[in-house]
Amino acid sequence: MSINRFSFGSVPHTEVVTLNIKKSDNNLIPYFKINNSNELIYNLYKDQVIYGLGENVRGINKKGWIYESFCSDEFDHTEDKRSIYSAHNFIIIHGKETFGVFIDCPGRVIFDLGYTKCDEISIKVPENDYDLYIIKGQSLNLISKEFRKLVGSSYIPPKWAFGYQQSRWGYKSKDDILDIVKNFKKNNIPLDGICLDIDYMESFKDFTINKDTFGGFKDFVESLKKEGIRLIPIIDAGVKIEDGYDVYEEGVEKGYFCVDKNNKPFVAAVWPGKVHFPDFLNEETRKWFGKKYKMLINNGIEGFWNDMNEPAIFYSEESLREALDKAEKSKGKNLDVYSFFNLKDSFLQISNNIKDYKRFYHNLDGKLIRHDKVHNIYGYNMTKAAAKAFNVIKPSKRFLLFSRASCIGMHRYSGIWTGDNKSWWQHLEMNIKMMPNLNICGFLYSGADTGGFGSDTTSDLLIRWNQFSMFTPLFRNHSSKGTRQQEPYKFDEDTIDTLKNVIENRYAFIPYIYSEYMKAAKNDDCYFKAITFEYENEDLIEDQLLVGDSLMIAPIYKQNVKGRYVYLPEDMLFWNMESYKNKKLQILNKGHHYINVPLKSTPIFIRKNKALILGEHNSCVDKLKNQSLDVIAFMDKEASYIYYDDDGITKEYKHKDYELKIYIKKVEDDYKIDILQTSDSSIKKINFNIIDINSNKITKQVFLK
Repeated sequence: MSINRFSFGSVPHTEVVTLNIKKSDNNLIPYFKINNSNELIYNLYKDQVIYGLGENVRGINKKGWIYESFCSDEFDHTEDKRSIYSAHNFIIIHGKETFGVFIDCPGRVIFDLGYTKCDEISIKVPENDYDLYIIKGQSLNLISKEFRKLVGSSYIPPKWAFGYQQSRWGYKSKDDILDIVKNFKKNNIPLDGICLDIDYMESFKDFTINKDTFGGFKDFVESLKKEGIRLIPIIDAGVKIEDGYDVYEEGVEKGYFCVDKNNKPFVAAVWPGKVHFPDFLNEETRKWFGKKYKMLINNGIEGFWNDMNEPAIFYSEESLREALDKAEKSKGKNLDVYSFFNLKDSFLQISNNIKDYKRFYHNLDGKLIRHDKVHNIYGYNMTKAAAKAFNVIKPSKRFLLFSRASCIGMHRYSGIWTGDNKSWWQHLEMNIKMMPNLNICGFLYSGADTGGFGSDTTSDLLIRWNQFSMFTPLFRNHSSKGTRQQEPYKFDEDTIDTLKNVIENRYAFIPYIYSEYMKAAKNDDCYFKAITFEYENEDLIEDQLLVGDSLMIAPIYKQNVKGRYVYLPEDMLFWNMESYKNKKLQILNKGHHYINVPLKSTPIFIRKNKALILGEHNSCVDKLKNQSLDVIAFMDKEASYIYYDDDGITKEYKHKDYELKIYIKKVEDDYKIDILQTSDSSIKKINFNIIDINSNKITKQVFLK
């Protein structure tokens, strides 16, 4: 393995890379031809697969399309889009030649991956200021791990953040929240978090609380926390322009906002109307803005989601004036097809317009730099500001933090959700295929809006989506105002029962999910993987994923489908799970299979010589004691498992050993079990269900000290 760095132009200090890699001679760049120094050309072989680019449209294999890294508030995640909310400039090219490519650049990067020419990759960096990193190696896993070492370890949230979260744009008051809690309790559905969208604020102003609808906020937060439920408020990038609003007045006084060409605070509009954007590329601004979270933390808040931080712009004063001037000039005219659509487009294209991104500036390392040149690191630095502040406000505590906009580097500070998707089956499919590519870019704590944010969901789509989200670290049902309400209890009795089972299954799987997450984060590994990362001689199958070290999943993502084909790269133990309490297991041999998957079932496959560790569900993560665990092992010779048993709240995992190690080894016709337990372990008993390759079933109980 080796990493080479090549530099072009004057590269802004993005702080994305954490290792100090010396520059290599640009004349010695492997694999690529250089065209005018801002375009890299690679001759693509037919059998090569291209992994990476994190959050983006289309499948795991990115071959055959153009992708633009330019964080975009893009509501329609359709196949023709070239960018959405994030900019993840890492790819792995795998096949006849295998290597990783990372472009460290804060501005636009264009990846033409066999679109213009089927046998060619073209990577263009229009501004010509970037660092190129080439990672050589033959193994997908090793290249991925080497890249993660280059950019730093992934964020670790508190354990409660692995519980189920309910959200909707439109929860307007404490009464709305209490109604949600009441209905989850009434239906015995576990719940750990309720996200507050923009309606909890006073006139959409950051770090304010609407006292009419959320009065007595601190006591309210505390009362919910006693029931194991956290409130998770949203924070937006734009600061409302309003006299008497302390955040606005302080920002203007201290010079903390981005400026226009006249060195005056730049004016744009988002939810509250006209706003200024904090200059998050400036360290002093980050410290100032980060401290603002303390008000909500002092009210008992332990988690946040940062939004609109591409930054999203509804309009600027200039763009609105230009559109209105064009409309005024069109009055009384006979508009033909071209002039009419030109007028129409002047309004349709007013939001998130590249002209506006060229109209404001940042103070970066003491120099003014135009925003579009550093656009992709804006959301990253907003979220970094929050994470750094949490370390000062409560240094030993873990906070939940996830963001919409991101670039690689932000994975060290938070997770992400994948933005405003739709209640479409193809968006469930895209969610499935996006997860492995997010993981190789470092974003382990990730997930989509389960059930879809926009449009109206259906009961079967919500069930199938929950069956997949059961495995994503961030498990949140979120929907938009004006769409069908999709809280689990809003459906017919059969749907409620099925969703309740799926969510209960999630809580029983938390010992496995949390353990696999912690090991991935601590070892620079992936939680989600394409199957080719472990079975490199197999062809890529995009709709089957490895989850942690022991499981493969094959989700259903088509409407009215009651089964599917799967390919097993080795013999596996199949569990068509309805409830974690009923363990009906079947050995399937390596090869192709058609499996029946009724709407109530979640298909799970346990890999050979691997183990799955389970607990029991409860109403929230805080109440998961898990003193007794179940282990399901599919055996040929021997297997081992590391269970992670920390407190889930503090950062003690950095200093102490919380690993409970389980070893299972075949000895003649029996299995020997050894367990190495830490002094702090709370586990009292482990029940073993061992199924060997010959279908022999052995059940054992081991009592621990």
